[in-house]
Amino acid sequence: MAFEEQQPFDPASFEHIPVLLNECLTGLAIDPAGTYLDGTAGGAGHSRQIALRLDAAKGGRLISLDQDPDAVQTARSRLAGLPATVVQINFRYAGQALEQLGIEKINGALLDLGVSSHQLDDAARGFSYRADAPLDMRMSQQGETAADLVNTESREELARILRDYGEEPYAWQIAGKIVEARETAPILTTLQLADIVASAMPPAERRKNKNPSRRTFQALRIAVNHELDALEEGLDTIFDHLAPGGRLCVITFHSLEDRLVKNKFRRWSTACTCPPEFPVCVCGGKAKAKLITRKPIEADTQELEENRRSRSAHLRVLEKC
Repeated sequence: MAFEEQQPFDPASFEHIPVLLNECLTGLAIDPAGTYLDGTAGGAGHSRQIALRLDAAKGGRLISLDQDPDAVQTARSRLAGLPATVVQINFRYAGQALEQLGIEKINGALLDLGVSSHQLDDAARGFSYRADAPLDMRMSQQGETAADLVNTESREELARILRDYGEEPYAWQIAGKIVEARETAPILTTLQLADIVASAMPPAERRKNKNPSRRTFQALRIAVNHELDALEEGLDTIFDHLAPGGRLCVITFHSLEDRLVKNKFRRWSTACTCPPEFPVCVCGGKAKAKLITRKPIEADTQELEENRRSRSAHLRVLEKC
């Protein structure tokens, strides 16, 4: 199947509305002389506003990371002239990036998780089930594609991915249809996969759910990009590099991410690690951090009206002790 030839990337085409921007800036409690990390540069919406609040003369500095070469090119363009350094790397390796730059501690960090607006809107990247394109979904544009995954994994593994990462109730049926379809011809495009997913759904579910492929595409995207493993590692390494009093802000967009972040924040902010049946504390533990937000911050009415992708955003903020 032929697709239009990919045009050279233009950073001006990278549209991005930063989600919960003011809430993130407040959460970071920015010191103009501090060193900050944006682990998910995207269109540099958050990065630019952080960098604008830093004073280079006082040593203020931003390190902005992204694994997507399009995002890196965009961030370098939009942060030009500001006290910011852009590095192409997955935030799970943030520690390596900071150490290579000679930075031991940072005063705050931000992670805006999930797929960016640009990645969704650029049909050729293969993240969307609304337009026909190669079944890709790689944020880094390197390595195994979603097509590789659906054409090689067993029915059992595909069902596990859909169930664990997409919370898909019809995971086994969809996996069966995928295996059946690929015996005839490889599954190479987004609409091919979307049609297969729809065919596995009961008629009543297809009528009720206008986007029956959403959970499957989410699950494959998470699997292809190893997103939950990256988040687990990234949170640990970033927390290790926070200076005392440093803030960590994380925006999540689905329950799997939010649950991981919430549990990690809870462990860091809990002093006693004794089993609950112990009548008194014997571990003498001290909390490593304190929660700034007990409950996640969500977009207000105005932002919800202006940016539909803020609907599922949850911001959690932590401060290292």
